[in-house]
Amino acid sequence: MIQVRNLRKSFGGDIVLRGVNLDVRDAETLVIIGDSGSGKSVLLKHLCGLMKPDSGQVIVDGTDIVTLSEEQLTPIRMKFGVEFQGTALFDSMTVFDNVAFPLRERLQLPEPEIEKRVDRALAVMELLGAKDKKPAELSGGMQRRVALARACVPLPPYVVYDDPTAGLDPILAKEICRYILEMRNSYHTTNIVATYDMTCAASVADRIAMLHEGVTYAMGTPKQIWATSDPFVRKFVAGVASLR
Repeated sequence: MIQVRNLRKSFGGDIVLRGVNLDVRDAETLVIIGDSGSGKSVLLKHLCGLMKPDSGQVIVDGTDIVTLSEEQLTPIRMKFGVEFQGTALFDSMTVFDNVAFPLRERLQLPEPEIEKRVDRALAVMELLGAKDKKPAELSGGMQRRVALARACVPLPPYVVYDDPTAGLDPILAKEICRYILEMRNSYHTTNIVATYDMTCAASVADRIAMLHEGVTYAMGTPKQIWATSDPFVRKFVAGVASLR
C-alpha cells in the first residue's frame, strides 16, 4: 500500500537518506528502527507528504506523491494520522477538544458524530474520565494516549507514530505500546512506528526495517531481526530478552 523507492534526501551537505527502499503492507505494523540521526523522522515525513525528497518515489495507494502539488497532496495527507514527538497537544483545549480537533477542522463533521467518535477513542485509551481536563493536568503517559486518540479518531487508513515512547519510564512505555496495538485492533489501521526503543519494537511490530547510513540496512520479522548474524544489528538489539 506504501512503496518507497530509492528515496534520497539531504540538508545542505548532510546526506540523511541515501536510497531507502521499503514496502508497507496493508494492515501491518511496520517498525522503523535506527540510532539517533539515522533518518527515521525524515522518512516518516516523506511517507505522509510533509517533505519532498531530492529524488526517488513514495507511492501511496498507487500514486507517486512526490510528483504532486501542494493542492493535490491534501487528500493524501488526510489518509494519515500522525502522533508527533512531544504530543503537540493544544494547552488551552480540553482532552475532548484536542481529540475532536481534526474532526472539526479537517472533516467538519456534525457535533453528534464528533462526540460519538471522540468518546469511542477515549474509551479505547481509558481516558473518558479525563475528557474535561487540560493537558497540563495529565501525566506524560496520559498525554501520549490523548495524542494517540487524536491520530486515530479521523479513521485514517495509515497512522504514523514518531518515537511514541521517548522520555517515558519503562512501565509507561509498555502501556503506550499496548495502546498502539489497541488502536490498531479497534480501527484496523496500517501503522508505521519509528523508534529506537527495542522493547517497543518487539511488542508491536509485524515487521522491522532498520535504517543505517541512509539506507534500509535490514528488514524482517522481529524473530528474524533478533536471530540475525549481522554484528551491527545484533549490537543494536542487544539486551532485549524476549519477543511476543
